[in-house]
Amino acid sequence: MLDLRPVGYVIGQMVAVLGLMMLLPMGVDLVDGTSHWSAFFISAVITFLIGGLVALSCQNGRGRKSGHGLTLQQTFFLTTGVWLALPMFGALPFLMGVTEARLVDAFFEAMSGLTTTGSTVFSGLDEMPRGMLLWRGLLQWLGGIGIIVVAMVFLPELRVGGMQIFRSEGFDTFGKILPRATQISSRISVIYLSLTLACACAYFVTGMNAFDAIVHSMTTIATGGFANYDASFGGFSGGSQYVAVVFMLLAALPFVRFVQLTAGSTKPLLMDSQIRVFFMTVGVIFVMLFVWQLLANGDGDEEAVRGTLFNTVSIVTGTGYASANYMLWGAFPVAVLFFAGLIGGCAGSTACSIKVFRYQLLFASIKAQLLKIQHPSGVFKATYQGRAIGDDVLSSVMSFFVFFTVTLGALSMLLSMTGLDFVTSLSGAAAAIANIGPGLGDTIGPAGNFATLNDTAKWLLAIGMLIGRLELLAVYVFFTVQFWRA
Repeated sequence: MLDLRPVGYVIGQMVAVLGLMMLLPMGVDLVDGTSHWSAFFISAVITFLIGGLVALSCQNGRGRKSGHGLTLQQTFFLTTGVWLALPMFGALPFLMGVTEARLVDAFFEAMSGLTTTGSTVFSGLDEMPRGMLLWRGLLQWLGGIGIIVVAMVFLPELRVGGMQIFRSEGFDTFGKILPRATQISSRISVIYLSLTLACACAYFVTGMNAFDAIVHSMTTIATGGFANYDASFGGFSGGSQYVAVVFMLLAALPFVRFVQLTAGSTKPLLMDSQIRVFFMTVGVIFVMLFVWQLLANGDGDEEAVRGTLFNTVSIVTGTGYASANYMLWGAFPVAVLFFAGLIGGCAGSTACSIKVFRYQLLFASIKAQLLKIQHPSGVFKATYQGRAIGDDVLSSVMSFFVFFTVTLGALSMLLSMTGLDFVTSLSGAAAAIANIGPGLGDTIGPAGNFATLNDTAKWLLAIGMLIGRLELLAVYVFFTVQFWRA
């Protein structure tokens, strides 16, 4: 019989920690002298008590298995359960606070925050209490570091989407999931916090006030995209936008390379083909869009360069900030940015979407197949960074692409059945599954938000965010008979 006590113990602890984090925005509202602090206090008490009680009730399940690893079924339950439980409790301040959000809006915002999607249903951010703005930033910051741990520990272990190619890379504790997660988290946390502080300082130096610098550094390093203003990054200086570009790019790199770099090894960072392809991709897209701007609109000044670079990096990394309404750039740039959002950053980063390495594996497989067709008697093997790619990895990657395409089509169809137009349905589905943030069109584009969508569409998009953040297969496995028979 499946023992879920180790899973409940871990999730309970994480929920309790989330409750403690609610005290930070409560403190900000207290300092500001507003009455909104009480919503965070009540939410913190409820969240901490429930999380603590769940952890205590499951404590007797911390036996040999929970201390030295989890079974495959338990690991699947843990990865999915965390991203279901935390948004439910993370939504409490939105329900009780100044936003007075309905359940669907509160859950949508919390899910968008923790999955670092960046889609929002709230407007009037300019006048929103600072505590609520900080809470939105904290949700994304916590989600960002959680995503790194999941990508580096759990997904390779679960053989999801080809992630097994990164098993034990930089770490030698494979097979002991919880101790491994603890070891990696401690190293990653230092780097993650250091990047956040460096980003905050850079924002402050380039003109942001201290509060904006802190909150935006959280959402930048998490590649989340929640901003403190309805205009997103449009009101900030050019210097701050360049800072955002630098740190969005850093956050989209594999964090295991930063760990190795701090250990004195620069070779893995410099020799990683995934990183090179990522920067090449960003560069090509930027040049394409800038040349279009120059030829079509005659925009070739520094502002055009900055705007093109900023929005390109924001979309490719899935951050979702906007410094301008790129819907006005023309049909070609909009189409390019749509497909750019389906590329994503590197594996083991806070970036979202399909990820660069999967495209590398896909093209390597295609190349090998073409060579076999041209030379039937030859033996050709797909390789990645000089290593032969196992059949299980290729099969997992191909399955991921198929499921991604099918999920995108199915979600788009379901959204259209709720009454949304084609552009909103397709771009909304892509924004949710790829965790990009803004969609396309006047409603959910960079100049709008998701507030006016119907409730059914919001629930569907929230589910899409969860499925996309967990790389699809980690969720779909629950719908197989073999999983429950294992």
